[in-house]
Amino acid sequence: MAYPSKPRRGSMGYSPRKRASRQYGRITSWRDSNSSEVRVQGFAGWKAGMTHVLIRDNNPHSPSARQEVRKAVTVVETPPMSVLAIRGYRMTPYGVQTAGEAWSDSDSGPDGLMPRLANQSRGERDIEEGRKPSMRGGRIPSRSDSSSDAALEALRNADLCEVRLIVSTQPALVKSVTSKTPEIMEVALAGGDNAAKLEWAIERLGGTISLDDVYQTGQEIDVVGVTKGKGWQGSIKRWGIKLLSHKNSKRRRQGGNMGDFGTGYVRKTIRQAGQVGYHQRTELNKRILRVSNPEESDITPAGGFLNYGEVTNPYMIIQGSLPGPAKRMLRFRDAIRPRPSKPEVDITYVSTSSKQGV
Repeated sequence: MAYPSKPRRGSMGYSPRKRASRQYGRITSWRDSNSSEVRVQGFAGWKAGMTHVLIRDNNPHSPSARQEVRKAVTVVETPPMSVLAIRGYRMTPYGVQTAGEAWSDSDSGPDGLMPRLANQSRGERDIEEGRKPSMRGGRIPSRSDSSSDAALEALRNADLCEVRLIVSTQPALVKSVTSKTPEIMEVALAGGDNAAKLEWAIERLGGTISLDDVYQTGQEIDVVGVTKGKGWQGSIKRWGIKLLSHKNSKRRRQGGNMGDFGTGYVRKTIRQAGQVGYHQRTELNKRILRVSNPEESDITPAGGFLNYGEVTNPYMIIQGSLPGPAKRMLRFRDAIRPRPSKPEVDITYVSTSSKQGV
């Protein structure tokens, strides 16, 4: 007989399970801070791979207190990020809206950025470079005269409710990443009032921010990334539903039915085949075990990380696994639901043995 009730197979909390629109995550909310010191709340880096460390358990209430325990960790390469612009927001009856922007000089950005910020249409740029004109309309954002004193003065005089930075990555510094096109993104500022945030941002406009300026060892952060893509898969793998009986006359790896007779369509809650993986996911409260660079402590294993290679820039060691394959860009933010503070990190050994499986 059929069971009158049973647990549902496959969470609907992430539906619709469709492909992410871009290869790196998008952050829509940032943590509020009452600190008086202004600092950046976000950063970005490339996932190099995993290894393991021995760390001393400094929790006095743990069964393994003061003992060395083995932890799986992920290494993320994090070169400095360029500060391209300052963006201010104001509160309106329709919500938060952009109040204005002030961009840095055209020569201060990373290589490969200027063609994306030239004051011409995409078709005009294609004709100049000898390509077939693009069919997409619109002009590429311009940075001409936007970093003038007038733009900064307008931000100072505006009634701002929030100040953020527009930054870009520097993939040209990363040997293992094939794409050298900088990715432009927005990061929030924490601490102080809006006037202090604006002056702090003006001082760093056109410069760079490093990982040491944002995060420290022992801090917990949220990691936003796009998971490994698995392509189009059936309902058994996608939702974990039960195989049909061997007495089924047609096939076993499918759902039992597609809904009731009365409804004239298939409901979206019916578990069907479709895209698996390549979804944006957020890992909460991932602990930073080390912030360093190869000159102080080399992290590259013998033979390099699988499918990645050598780490040549500042890096983070984060406890646990992170979404996505090697070379996938990850974004970080301050933990939006922080836990109570943990004991001090005491790493006694970091494995740099070969990951080649020989």
